[in-house]
Amino acid sequence: MSWSALPSAADPTPAAGSSDPVTLNEAADRASAAASWVEENWATWLSTGLRMVLILVIALVLRRVIRRALTKLIDRMNRGAQTVEGSALGGLLVNAERRRQRSEAIGSVLRSVTSFLILGTAALMMLGALNINLAPLLASAGVAGVALGFGARNLVTDFLSGVFMIIEDQYGVGDTIDAGVASGEVIEVGLRVTKLRGDHGEIWYVRNGEVKRIGNLSQGWATADVDVVVRPTEDLERVRTVITEVAEKLAKDDPWNERLWGPVQVLGLDSVTLEAATVRVSARTMPGQSKGIERELRWRVKAALDEAGIQLIGVAPPAPAPSETDPSAGVSAPSALASPTSPQSLATAPIPPGPTLAKQ
Repeated sequence: MSWSALPSAADPTPAAGSSDPVTLNEAADRASAAASWVEENWATWLSTGLRMVLILVIALVLRRVIRRALTKLIDRMNRGAQTVEGSALGGLLVNAERRRQRSEAIGSVLRSVTSFLILGTAALMMLGALNINLAPLLASAGVAGVALGFGARNLVTDFLSGVFMIIEDQYGVGDTIDAGVASGEVIEVGLRVTKLRGDHGEIWYVRNGEVKRIGNLSQGWATADVDVVVRPTEDLERVRTVITEVAEKLAKDDPWNERLWGPVQVLGLDSVTLEAATVRVSARTMPGQSKGIERELRWRVKAALDEAGIQLIGVAPPAPAPSETDPSAGVSAPSALASPTSPQSLATAPIPPGPTLAKQ
């Protein structure tokens, strides 16, 4: 199809600067030529338009089908997480809110990528159907993409870091993490920003691109360590026996039996000084439960040692005893000038004036 033939064949108006009048025969010839041109090209126009409409319809239908499939998959994952949480070990095995936010974030990324690929491919195919050269357009898009990447590199870095954090499941809602720039409990995970609640209730907004390393305190297991400080003259075997009895009773009581993932062990003597002997007690616990185990273990060990007559002491060094000082040390020595009859006082006295001599 030749688009350049239309002005010369179909334009019945005289050219600019032409003063010759158009005759009736010339007008009829031009109208006939225009009609012939339309008759020759209408099939091409119709096929091109139908091809573009077909491409657009297929792209929209494919996009809708894939997005609905992704949505159903995410809903199925969320229902599975809620079912597990309703069981006896649900709180230990899975966090429904964490699974929900993670699955929704991944689904949002997949839906966005799917829409971009399908609609972008459809747009290029529609431009190709119009016989438009795509090489300059793609080159311009590449240059614009590079410029946008340099200008918004922090935003791109945050987005990509958030995508990989969610896919790799580095942390989730409910985890206690140390992100370097801030630490606390994760309350929301996004593609660009992670929200943490600190120890004092403050909320930290941490950009994912600023996180260089992450310490997850809620994965795997935790360790509860308690130092029992007694006098070095105490019977250490008796101290070990009392602590062991307390540990065995703690492992049988609710809810500590579920939070303990191993027996409470008396590791032995950690340090000995002239004032104190330190016995280290350790236990493996559920993630995030070590502080509560330590507090309960200290409470029970203190009560058991008091009942057994074993005294706990602190490790702070004793205050120095006050030294006996001479009361007269703060009194200054008497001055020689204090007595008016002393040689020093007489030497410093002014010389009295001599007698005046009268003139003869």
